[in-house]
Amino acid sequence: MSDLHCPATLLVARHGDAEYGHPSVLSDEGGWLTGRGREQVRTLAESLRGRNVARVHTSPLQRAVESGALAAEVLGVDSVVVHGLEEFSVGALAGRPHDDPELMSVFKAWMHGDLGRCIPGGETGAEVLARYREALLSVADQHRGETVLVFSHGGVMSFVLPRIDGAVRADLAAAAFLPNCGVAEVAVDGDGFAVRCWPGSVDRSVV
Repeated sequence: MSDLHCPATLLVARHGDAEYGHPSVLSDEGGWLTGRGREQVRTLAESLRGRNVARVHTSPLQRAVESGALAAEVLGVDSVVVHGLEEFSVGALAGRPHDDPELMSVFKAWMHGDLGRCIPGGETGAEVLARYREALLSVADQHRGETVLVFSHGGVMSFVLPRIDGAVRADLAAAAFLPNCGVAEVAVDGDGFAVRCWPGSVDRSVV
């Protein structure tokens, strides 16, 4: 990324509430917004009218794409898909229960710094961190001195953003549960990333 003369402000939001074709098991499917999710996105977009959002960027997964399109309509800007912002893949563990111990073991290892662990058929923690960081840098590089809205996913946000510059922000890592349409405000300039605010909670019931 070329140096940013002014910080880019990325409002990184979890997508709106969604439904899935196989809701009781692990899956990489894109899902779609519920009526509640659409209302969450509209409320978020309305709250950002005064922030002069220049563009909306989204993960390629359908629930994020729908969130971006709806927010962009409210804000009067365009929405662009950016690969790398998607949730981490469950790989060969698809079809297992959400609390599958193998997946939980890998994710716990990532959170404790063992980024070489790999989800079978999926990514290592280091790979997730690298592709997500690169995606955010690419967005920031397009929006020097501007504010943009970025729709992503709770798991990858809670893993990457507390450690995006290589050092773990313990206060962010502890508040790992992100509500739908919760927004992390991230400033990006030539010196790196700064997480200005974090929507996470230690209470799992917010998810």
